Amino acid sequence: MKRFGLLLKKIKSPYLRYGLLGVGILVVGLTLFFLSVYFGGWGKLPTQKELSGFEYQRASEVYTADSVLIGKYYLFDRQPITYADFPKHLLEALVAIEDERFYQHSGIDYRSLFRVALKTILMQDQSSGGGSTLTQQLAKNLYPRKDRGGSNLTVNKLQEMIIASRLENSFSKKEILAHYLNTVSFGDNTFGIESASLKFFNKHTAQLRIQEAAVLVGMLKATYGYNPRVFPENSLGRRNLVLRSMAKNKFLTEAQKDSLALLPLELDYKQFDHNTGVAAYFREEVRKQLLKWGKIEKEKGNDYNIYTSGLKIYTTLNYKMQIMAEEVMQKHMKSLQNRFEASYGEKAPWKVNKGLVEKAVRNTPHYKKLVQNGLSHQEAWDSLSQKRNMALPDWNGEKTGAASAIDSVRHFMKFLNTGSISINPQNGAVQTWIGGVDFKHFKYDHVAQSKRQVGSTFKPIVYTAALESGIPACTYFSAQEVTYENLKGWSPSNSSDKDETYLNYSMEEALSNSVNTVAVKVLERTGIDNVLDQAKKMGVFSKQPKQPSLALGTGEIYVNELAGAYAGYVNGGKAVLPYLIQGITDRKDSVLANFEPKRAKIRAFTEETEQLMLEMMKSTVNHGTASRIRTAYKLKNDIAGKTGTTQNNKDAWFVALTPKLVHITWVGLDNHEIGFKSTRLGQGANAALPLFALWYQKLNRDPVFRSITQARFRPTSPSVLDKLDCAPIKRDGFFKRLFKNPNRQKSKRFRSRNSNP
Repeated sequence: MKRFGLLLKKIKSPYLRYGLLGVGILVVGLTLFFLSVYFGGWGKLPTQKELSGFEYQRASEVYTADSVLIGKYYLFDRQPITYADFPKHLLEALVAIEDERFYQHSGIDYRSLFRVALKTILMQDQSSGGGSTLTQQLAKNLYPRKDRGGSNLTVNKLQEMIIASRLENSFSKKEILAHYLNTVSFGDNTFGIESASLKFFNKHTAQLRIQEAAVLVGMLKATYGYNPRVFPENSLGRRNLVLRSMAKNKFLTEAQKDSLALLPLELDYKQFDHNTGVAAYFREEVRKQLLKWGKIEKEKGNDYNIYTSGLKIYTTLNYKMQIMAEEVMQKHMKSLQNRFEASYGEKAPWKVNKGLVEKAVRNTPHYKKLVQNGLSHQEAWDSLSQKRNMALPDWNGEKTGAASAIDSVRHFMKFLNTGSISINPQNGAVQTWIGGVDFKHFKYDHVAQSKRQVGSTFKPIVYTAALESGIPACTYFSAQEVTYENLKGWSPSNSSDKDETYLNYSMEEALSNSVNTVAVKVLERTGIDNVLDQAKKMGVFSKQPKQPSLALGTGEIYVNELAGAYAGYVNGGKAVLPYLIQGITDRKDSVLANFEPKRAKIRAFTEETEQLMLEMMKSTVNHGTASRIRTAYKLKNDIAGKTGTTQNNKDAWFVALTPKLVHITWVGLDNHEIGFKSTRLGQGANAALPLFALWYQKLNRDPVFRSITQARFRPTSPSVLDKLDCAPIKRDGFFKRLFKNPNRQKSKRFRSRNSNP
């Protein structure tokens, strides 16, 4: 500085002297400014050591049993891969369009910076491009700008240049390319080339063709403007520009470039959205179970985060089976919904029952919030009556129009919903899981969250308890309707139109035709306590009512719980606990957890009872309430089953048993006050059974599933068949008919063998 001062004194021209003084002050100021940035005066910069040890936040991946990726859990959708997984043409496309001199510079391309300064700043040429290198862009990916305002632009650029220089000193060029491609954003919360490749082309990065790689690289300039799904024409033009840059840099010949530029834009878009995609309800239940697992692991000192740790979750789900089940559900439920609405017409409860609608509105969060804020009921109602533009979904898509919040409540009240599950009865592994008709609009899972009355699907448990208590299978029970005096005149009836006053059913015939009056009498003779104990042995953990109506399935049970209980009929009498997750690994494929099937250790009933009950439920399918399995759907497989319909047709059920699958289906409405208008429409055989039958037809047509569909039940022993060898129905004898008045309902007291209701 002293020499600089002496130099200024020697200069006689005041203009030159003050000019040099200004330059000197500017140089000193810029140097001090640079040093202030370098040493963290404008925000701490990562050290070289910190840069060397950084780790990505990685999405966790969910796989089916047949290794299909069906979902992710993430804060940022990122799946990092190694340099070896990048095809050569992808790297060439990236360098050609984003940083031609990548292999020549050391993180900062001064030639490009000079060009930008000359053309953009001095000549005001906005087409001159930017001067950021891939390494500088990586710096920005790793440490996003906190303040994007113009006043901080210079600071941001300097910080990125310093970080870029440190990155070049910490990593090789290959490593920098790998880090860049693993961190760069492709919009819609998608980060990294692997996630983008899976989203837009449903393939891994290593499988990308040249034109596909060019599409993805082309997006980097403007992830929304060049999104191939949203703006295909823009994307196609940008892709061809990338191809021209590749040819210019000798990565492609002119002939290759011209040939590729003629190809159409072809996407195989697959978004891993929490609300959509295959098995959305299943993925949500897996997520919940993972959070519980993570909490237990944290107590052990292992900090696994399902959103950032890059875990791989291997489930029991069968991808093809699930796809088929969802296709069948959509087809059947759409048809059933149309028939359901048509059956009510203009007298539908959601249209004419003001009290029902008001009750539903009062239960909405929006209404409750308005009231909490001090509005009266009428004021809240008036507010919710205001119409606005909204989209309301139905089976034909979403329709947008003027509607109020109350209109929306009415609209969603009418939707039928469903829950179905299929499991391997030997170990409880879940093969398919459908928790509802549409996860986006109906988050409530009807498999794991919803307990509903199970209707006649509980009757096999009653009959199992009866056999276990020593009642012979060929015992006959009168089908005559009875009024129970000590139960406030309760009188269970049958849905059959025929006169059953003089008829007596064998247990097999009564179960296969779901005769209510007989089921109650079987329960009475067996004893309520015995039936409740039998249910617990079979894996029914939900508390059941200690009432005679138990025989008709007035108790509420989860769908997956019922599946585990029924598994015992084809699993040596042992219940199973349906499970979803087989194992979990970390991002390096090291095993973190394996989940073993949970089966009951002892039989819930004898082998003889198992065979007797299976024969009875075969009869249900062959000539009972589920006979349309044979007649309408022409299924010839080994199948046993049970239908179920609850009071006022509010719940429809079907249970299917095959040698290698147990399938449970429920259909109904979330609003318990609305049921099907008629039993003909709402019975289990019509509303629920088709979801199994149509699905099993698809399985039959696919040779992949022959080991399941062609499996046979074990032969029933001759002694068991002898115990069922009796007439299905006996008519009262002449003298008994003579003294029985068919026009007078029989009255008696209900006396359970081991209880006093």
